[in-house]
Amino acid sequence: MSDHSHGIGGLTFDRSKRAWPNEINVLGALVLIIVIFEALGAYLMGQSFLFDSNDRFDSIFNEARLRIIILQVSIIGIIAIGVTQVIITGGIDLSSGSVVGATAMIAMSFAQVAEVNGYPNPKAIFGPALMDLPVLVPIAVGLICGVIAGAINGMLIAYTRIPPFIATLGMMVTARGVAKWWSKGNPVSFPTDSYAGIGSGMMPVVWFVALAVLFHLILKYTVYGKHTYAIGSNEDGARMAGINVARHKVLVYVIAAMLASFAAIILSSKNLTAQAGMGLVYELDAIAMAVIGGVSLSGGRGSILGTVLGALIFGVIISGFTFLRLDAYYQEMVKGVIIVAAVVLDQWRQRRAASKS
Repeated sequence: MSDHSHGIGGLTFDRSKRAWPNEINVLGALVLIIVIFEALGAYLMGQSFLFDSNDRFDSIFNEARLRIIILQVSIIGIIAIGVTQVIITGGIDLSSGSVVGATAMIAMSFAQVAEVNGYPNPKAIFGPALMDLPVLVPIAVGLICGVIAGAINGMLIAYTRIPPFIATLGMMVTARGVAKWWSKGNPVSFPTDSYAGIGSGMMPVVWFVALAVLFHLILKYTVYGKHTYAIGSNEDGARMAGINVARHKVLVYVIAAMLASFAAIILSSKNLTAQAGMGLVYELDAIAMAVIGGVSLSGGRGSILGTVLGALIFGVIISGFTFLRLDAYYQEMVKGVIIVAAVVLDQWRQRRAASKS
């Protein structure tokens, strides 16, 4: 018997209408995609996608491919953590990729060594007084870049009431211009060992997991998280409840831009160089990860856990096409389809939820 009476007037609870947590659905989609690539690998190539079929590793899994999948989504995943919070408030951030490019150039210029193989640094941006600095200096400079970009985005959106799409689009163009202007388009290279260690090895994954856990807890258990969801669900209602909506929006955009800046620090550290073109289209990948993970573009719904699962889906799909030896331009086409499909899926979920209510 599925119906039970509760409370005044015999209100009924229908177990058939109980919905699974959205993260369970996303996890199921991840498993299904892995199974599809396993089947295609066995049929077309006689190889396993994620399992060690050649006894090269100590475990049953293909550790090399697993590391590649996690590494390739970790840096954009950090950006997606910030983008998730923006979207939950009902906003959007198109500037994160350009903030990555600008921050990478500026932070790397404060992380340079004075000499390379006994000769003056050929890529030096500043004089000797601003070289060989403690690692905290370029990190602080990079995060300040994020604070500035996020504060401008947030204040434009909160106080001038212009659409987030327009405000962050303007920042996207401006920050990319700053990245190109900073060193006249030349790459910035030769960081200190301590700066290079930030993104070495599997450190991007460590940073991604740590930040995902931190912001999952923040969104779930703190006043900041409750206000974020409240604004996205009903901004006018949140304002009437006493929430300082404008101030909170500025804070959310600052946090998102700081996470993009930190991703830039990790990326430039990992590559041992910074280029003005870094972070190109990262904002779209981050948005896709969030929406695939169940974050509603209308705001008020989503989670960091879902975004992490969305990032893994994104990574598995890209790695799966590489495994099947599809050319890179096909992969770009597929990424475009994924972004559009993620938005279509979100709209379908909203219509389905509205029809059931």
